[in-house]
Parts: sequence; structure tokens; C-alpha cells
Amino acid sequence: MITAHFPSGYVLSRLAGWQKAMLAAGMVGAVWPDLDLIFFYLVDDRAFHHHRYWVHAPAFAVLVTAVLAALVRLLRPEIMGVVLAFGLGWGLHLILDSLAGDIMWLWPMSNALYALFSVPATQDHWMLSFILHWTFLAELIIWVAALWLWLRRETAT
Repeated sequence: MITAHFPSGYVLSRLAGWQKAMLAAGMVGAVWPDLDLIFFYLVDDRAFHHHRYWVHAPAFAVLVTAVLAALVRLLRPEIMGVVLAFGLGWGLHLILDSLAGDIMWLWPMSNALYALFSVPATQDHWMLSFILHWTFLAELIIWVAALWLWLRRETAT
């Protein structure tokens, strides 16, 4: 998934009926794992695939969400929904990346990467190979769904 994580978080949030803070948390959670690209490009000099960072490991996502939920339950239980929306957005990101990108579903037991489909390098640039692959249709569908939901949103009068 290249372009559709942010709109997928919007679709998730709208379909769940979340408003304001929870809607924002679902959207932030849906893009959160790709903030590792900052480290990937600026620090790690692209040493290995950014999907090998912890933020792209489902077990790490569950652990972080559980720890945050436990802390919030003790300190600010009224914002528990925000934490759960963030965690669900994060999980959605990992599921969508599994379509044609590799995810460490069995980490920490295994560092193996898993994807439902493989995108062969048919073009000079990897991104063009992804855009021209049939799985990119999923991204287009997500964008259309997000736009449709956004156009149908209830606006305050």
C-alpha cells in the first residue's frame, strides 16, 4: 500500500461512527507505522526494508496498544476509545500492507515476511511496478470510498 493508508483510516473511522478525537486517532493510527520511513531514509540509509522495523510487526502493535490502554484505563479512562481507535487504525495499516507488501506476522517467533500477493519488478522504478500491478486497484477503491464518505458527511449548520 503506497497512498491509501490515510484515507483507509478515514473509511474505518467513518464506518465505525467515530467522531472528532476517535476519528483523528483512527486516521493517525492508519499512517503511524510509515513514520518509520523517516528513520529508514535519514538514519538507517535504507539498510533494509522498512517493514522490518517494529512498527510493522503486529505483535508489537498489539503490545503497544495494550500498554497504552492499561495506562489510559488507570489515568484517563474517558479517552480509552481514542487509544482503541489508534490501535485499530494501526492494525488496518498492517492488514493493508499485507496485500502486496511484506509484514512480519509471526514476529518475534520469526522474522519472515508475509504478503498475500507478490508484485514483480516489471518497471525501472519499484513504485511504478506497484502502481501498474492489479493490487493497486485496492488503493483506488479506498480513495473512492473515502471521497464518497467525505462528500456525504454531515456538516454542522
